[in-house]
Amino acid sequence: MMPLTPWVKRLLLANVAVFLVTMASPVLYRALLLYPPLALVRPWTLVTYMFLHGGFGHLFFNMLGLYFFGPRLEDRLDGRAFLALYFLSGLGGAVFSFLFARQYPVVGASGAVYGVLLGFAMFWPRERIYLWAIIPVEAWLLCVLLVVGSLWAGFSGSASRTAHFAHLGGLVFAFAYLRWSEWRRGAGRRTWRKAMAVHQPSVGMSEREAVARWKAIGLDALHEINREEVVRLLVKVEAEGARTLTPAERSFLDRMAR
Repeated sequence: MMPLTPWVKRLLLANVAVFLVTMASPVLYRALLLYPPLALVRPWTLVTYMFLHGGFGHLFFNMLGLYFFGPRLEDRLDGRAFLALYFLSGLGGAVFSFLFARQYPVVGASGAVYGVLLGFAMFWPRERIYLWAIIPVEAWLLCVLLVVGSLWAGFSGSASRTAHFAHLGGLVFAFAYLRWSEWRRGAGRRTWRKAMAVHQPSVGMSEREAVARWKAIGLDALHEINREEVVRLLVKVEAEGARTLTPAERSFLDRMAR
């Protein structure tokens, strides 16, 4: 168990503080809870509902999940990405409640915490989690069980006071965010490779193709200085292989080949 990370600590404190304040002020509690039919005229409740809880047990188990799974995930993602995951998961809970359970008011950090758990499972799927401190379940399996359980309970109407669709929304939005983040990082790599393909066409070639392209350079048309450098590099390639070229040397040969 790693130490508490900054944003996990702040979220824990914020949830506890709001719980204590709203216990003493039922009017404030009602002003901050999410009631889906009024969400468009009370847009702040899309966020504030995440900090409300229906009782100490509700608060305790949500914060327990955040405490166990949050620090490692924040450390992996960084603070900004972790916060984005947390609040987008909570927003997903609000959206799914609006779409599938409009008649019920919604409170709790469950959607956000379910998103944190999903993120944990996506990075460490084989990590064992002990349910009730007894039953070992791998993280990926626990998430599957949560999805299936939330779908069944939500559509069957079982335990309707529990925001099952908020749980499901948190899982779905967390999955979408993490996949988008992964695609975005991959898009950066693809952009870099595309740029390299323009300036260094040989990057996408086999070594034999690249060497053949460089050997076809018309030496007679080059300036004397460039000609000497091309000859030097071709000798190096012949003796040591194309892989020994530095990026700058490879780029130079590619420019001469154009």
